[in-house]
Amino acid sequence: MPLQMSASEFLPAKRDLSSLRKAAEGCRGCELYKRATQTVFGEGRRSAAFMLVGEQPGDQEDIEGRPFVGPAGRLLDEVLLESGVDRDLTYVTNAVKHYKWEPRGKRRLHKKPSSRELSACRPWLDAEIAAVRRAVIVCLGATAAQQLLGRGFRITQQHGQWQSIESCESCMATWHPSAVLRVPDSSARQQMRSELVADLAKAAKRLRS
Repeated sequence: MPLQMSASEFLPAKRDLSSLRKAAEGCRGCELYKRATQTVFGEGRRSAAFMLVGEQPGDQEDIEGRPFVGPAGRLLDEVLLESGVDRDLTYVTNAVKHYKWEPRGKRRLHKKPSSRELSACRPWLDAEIAAVRRAVIVCLGATAAQQLLGRGFRITQQHGQWQSIESCESCMATWHPSAVLRVPDSSARQQMRSELVADLAKAAKRLRS
């Protein structure tokens, strides 16, 4: 039977963002650290009222050590601007802090984290949520949504709907920018992008009210 994996033993006694970020650099709570370049922790202000949670770092994020700086991050910047959300006032993070990938020639391709890996990394996400003074959490993509809203959550049917969780009364899920980029059909891609903007605008309106 495989050993239970968890990041909980690597969490520091002091749970402010600076202490968490530094401690996460040495996390060995699951096997993903072995192939990743580095830990990619969340980024943003402790006072951020808007928190975005994605799935995991991508190839460029793994290299730079910052969340949402690759192609999906550039699209996120665009849709946040269109929806009236200031990224400088948001906290962005991922459910998993190390890049999981598989080789494809000379390229490193994203591989979805397993449920065990998600569970192992959950203590970091819970600590971030507790440390950030957010009023709204938006999950980007199905993996992040199911991590916070339950495994039965279906983003195709429930995106943009407000949910209440123990740590936040105003939580919703929407499409991950990388999912938008992967849609081959241009009209379907534009439709998904429009839904992403509308969901984020809805979250911004909740903040203003």
